[in-house]
Amino acid sequence: MPRYVGSKWKKTAAIMRNSSLAVNVPSTSRMSRQSLKEYLARYQMVYIKPEHGSYGNGVMRVETTSSGYRYQLGTKARNFRAYDSMYQSILQHTKGKRYLVQKGIHLLKHNGRKFDLRVMVQLSPNNVWETTGIIGRAAAKGKIVTNYHSGGTIVNADQLLSTHTNQVQSRLRQLSSMGVRAGAAMQRAFPGVTKIGLDIAMDKTLHPWILEVNTSPDPYIFRKHSDPKVFKKIMRYIKADRSR
Repeated sequence: MPRYVGSKWKKTAAIMRNSSLAVNVPSTSRMSRQSLKEYLARYQMVYIKPEHGSYGNGVMRVETTSSGYRYQLGTKARNFRAYDSMYQSILQHTKGKRYLVQKGIHLLKHNGRKFDLRVMVQLSPNNVWETTGIIGRAAAKGKIVTNYHSGGTIVNADQLLSTHTNQVQSRLRQLSSMGVRAGAAMQRAFPGVTKIGLDIAMDKTLHPWILEVNTSPDPYIFRKHSDPKVFKKIMRYIKADRSR
């Protein structure tokens, strides 16, 4: 049975151990009253998310404003003059669960909607890590997360990137290589992991940032890929994985 790793903190630490990948991971810490305050002072905009969770549930965008602070959960934003008032309000949502705070990356947009990329990486039947698919996810209007299960729209990666660069294939090859290295890093840290999904954000300089690593990524979003061979290959590898 392929191994599932739930802790976002442990997965981030595993990726950070690879020096070639560490430059692609936004600064991340466990959230506390102090760490969130320090991150806001340093980056002005951050994301906080449950250490254990999926589909973007519980993710909040927190930022400094000209008159204080603001955080957004779902489509609702709240403003505060004082940091402590905001933090107490956030705690009502976190409900005692462990949260992480991460440097905020300003996502590229397509037709006014923020987007990120999902990179599917699998251990092939020949036991070689391989990036088997890359697809884009555009956030629903007013949402801060791009997840399909939170109303996001699946869009071809080359379509999303083509409005920002004329080197689309080169960028996709870069992400593919990054995926292979991330797969190997995860397998070293967690023997038994045989597939991962990387959530990649690109900033305005087209620097790729690994926002999260999933060890049970949803393959079915690749049904919407323009090349049907991509989904077929992903499912063939999953089937082979089950029979290891």
